[in-house]
Amino acid sequence: MAVYKKIIFSILCLSVIFNNVNAQDVCIPTNGGSGQCVDIYQCPQLLMLLNKPNRSQQDYDTLRRAHCGFKERTPLVCCQVSPPAPVTTPAPTTPQPQPATTGATATATGDRCITPDGQVGNCVGLYSCPHITKLLQTNTPSDITFVRNSRCQGTGQYSVCCGPSTPSNNVGRPTVCALTATPPDPATECCGQESSGGNRIFGGNATAIDQYPWLVILEYKKDDKIKLLCGGVLISGRYVLTAGHCVTGPVLDVGTPVNVRLGEYDTSNSGQDCVEVEGGGEDCTDGALIVPIEKIIPHPEYNPTNALRRHDIALLRLGQLIPYGDFIRPICLPTSDVAVAPPPELRLFAAGWGAVSNTQSSSNIKLHVSVPFRSQEQCQTSYNHPRRRVALWQGQICAGGETGKDSCKGDSGGPLMYENGRLFEVVGIVSFGPTPCGLENIPGVYTKVYEYIPWIRSQITP
Repeated sequence: MAVYKKIIFSILCLSVIFNNVNAQDVCIPTNGGSGQCVDIYQCPQLLMLLNKPNRSQQDYDTLRRAHCGFKERTPLVCCQVSPPAPVTTPAPTTPQPQPATTGATATATGDRCITPDGQVGNCVGLYSCPHITKLLQTNTPSDITFVRNSRCQGTGQYSVCCGPSTPSNNVGRPTVCALTATPPDPATECCGQESSGGNRIFGGNATAIDQYPWLVILEYKKDDKIKLLCGGVLISGRYVLTAGHCVTGPVLDVGTPVNVRLGEYDTSNSGQDCVEVEGGGEDCTDGALIVPIEKIIPHPEYNPTNALRRHDIALLRLGQLIPYGDFIRPICLPTSDVAVAPPPELRLFAAGWGAVSNTQSSSNIKLHVSVPFRSQEQCQTSYNHPRRRVALWQGQICAGGETGKDSCKGDSGGPLMYENGRLFEVVGIVSFGPTPCGLENIPGVYTKVYEYIPWIRSQITP
């Protein structure tokens, strides 16, 4: 939000220069075509630019030039609703050089991608996808959310994942959830939902046996020995999200990540895990499922030697398709940026098998902790201290700062979760925090998953 406030301040300065131009319903975008003067949160193409990591000076200039007035105290922008007329240019007489790409970060227009509703599409310019452009004109909240979540890593300024057909807003929950490599559409309720809402232990450390069925543990191998070092979160039938520092850098001196363990509750028990339930009887898991890691995909810009820990995120492609059950289910990817307009007193959840205290480095039982959301401004104040000076950025999100409660009670690479209605979303990945953990007024720092959705979808293959 700090960056957004700076942009608002710049817009305010421009409005003074131009004598506070009043908002108009119809406007002309700077690059031509026709537009409408609206709140920036109703303009997906400019909102995508606002949410873009590593914005250039040109990006800032585009946002400033888009200002078209105010509605009360809210700045408005000229949102393009139709593209400018095409310009014909003569063909070059000699071949033009093309920018080089690599397999891990290919972002050329036309690249394969996954739409928010799970269809295979191509990453193209916004106005090259007619049904996405049509959604901009209908301008309903669900359509705007779909367009925003369609952003992808393309060569155009506004690139979206264009699927084969118009997305349906009436997707119902299937009778049986069958997972694929693609993250489920939250509308199907095949992600982010626990098998039961009962038997929760919110007041303590231990979870219910069927709570957070998307949690996983990474198994590391060295000298024929297996160690459990990091956590992760299942986002589809074939992919796990974890931290970059869990798969590259110093951690490899301890071991190489070889397997993912799913459906686990008590790591000290090699078979089924059972707990007593209210009213008598037992609830038992099917036993942990251990699946080989087929491919490790750290974010290409993550640098394990840089103390800033930016881009601290990675994907793991599993060696087999995971079945959907009571104890193994994927979590939903975030449908919006919860940090933009968080609910009052928002609390998030971290979970895993991590440290119980500063003297006990791990737990056999799955644990969780409730932590308060902290704004970027609050968090940066805590990290301006000379002993822990870190310049945070919009690819990170903060939570915690309560004595004795921190994500050290969950593994590195594990999820920071937001309970959005009936469904859980993974809004963060455990990255770093204070030492010792659980210090008052010093939140933990997480990689903000929402910022990396285009990258995540660009890496997923069937």
